[in-house]
Amino acid sequence: MPAARSFTTRLLPQDGHSNRISRGPMTEPAGRASGLPVLLMAVGCPRGETFASANNPASIPAVQRGGAHIHVGCCGFGMTQAKYFQTFSCVEIDSSFYNLPRPDTAAAWRAAAPAGFAFALKAWQVITHPATSPTYRRTRLDDRDREYCGNFGFNPTVRWAWNETFAVAKALGAFLVLFQCPASFRPTPEHLDRLEQFFARAKRGKFYFGWEPRGDWPPELIARLCRELDLIHVVDPFRGLPAWPGPIRYYRLHGVTGARHKFTTDELHQLKAWSTGRPETYCLFNNIGMTADARRFAKLL
Repeated sequence: MPAARSFTTRLLPQDGHSNRISRGPMTEPAGRASGLPVLLMAVGCPRGETFASANNPASIPAVQRGGAHIHVGCCGFGMTQAKYFQTFSCVEIDSSFYNLPRPDTAAAWRAAAPAGFAFALKAWQVITHPATSPTYRRTRLDDRDREYCGNFGFNPTVRWAWNETFAVAKALGAFLVLFQCPASFRPTPEHLDRLEQFFARAKRGKFYFGWEPRGDWPPELIARLCRELDLIHVVDPFRGLPAWPGPIRYYRLHGVTGARHKFTTDELHQLKAWSTGRPETYCLFNNIGMTADARRFAKLL
C-alpha cells in the first residue's frame, strides 16, 4: 500500500485537466434519501430540485409497461448528442472507464439534455481493473499509481480514483454509477473483503451503485452482496437474469453471439418480456449495431 506517498498524484492531461489533482479522503457512506426520485433528482441538490429546464425540449419519454417504465438507450452516444437526445431516454457514458471527462464537460452534457433524460456513468477502471489489463493502453495515468490500481483496493490511488469518478457523476447528475469487474476478479476471500470494504466506506451520492461481476460468481453470493452492500446487479439478460430483485433493473446488451451480433425480432420480444411488469428497467445496448437495435426495440414497446 502506498502509505509513504503524498496524497497528490499527477494525472496526465485529459480534456484540459490540470497536471496535479488533489486527493481528498474517502468518506463514510451517506446513503440515498428514502423515496428519492433518482431519475430526476440532481446529485447534491436540495430535495425536490430537478434537472428540468425550460430551455430544453421534453425528452423522448420512457415507455410504461405493466406498471413500470422501460428506458432504452446505448452505451455511448453513437451519433451526435443532439440527435441522440431526440431518439432515446437514457445513455451510459462508458468512455469514462478509460479516461474521465472533466466535471464541467459532464455538466455541459447534463445542461444540453432534455428534461427527464437519464445518465449512467461507468466507473473509472483505476478502481476495478489492475493496470496489467490491456484496457489501460487508452488510460492516461502516472506510472507511480499503476501498481496500486484495480480490484477495489482500499488504498490512496483507488480512493482518489473514486473521488474523481464521484465528482464527474455528480456533475452529470447520474442516476447510477456502474462498476464492471474484470473476469479475473473472482470470488476469493481477498476479493470479497476488498469489495465489502470499498462499498461500505465509499461516499455515496444520490445515485445507485451498479455492479457487473463477470466470471463464475454463485447467484446466492451475488444476491447476498447486493442486499448487504446496496448494489444493483447489472446483467446481460441473455446470459443470466439478476440474482437480486433490486429497486431497478439495469440491462447491458452486449450481443448474444458477440459484439457484432444483430438482435433478432424474437430476441427483442424476449427482452420486452423480461422488462415488462418489472421494476424500473433500463435497457442499454452495447453491441456494434447498438443504435439500430435500440431503435428497433423502442418501436416494439
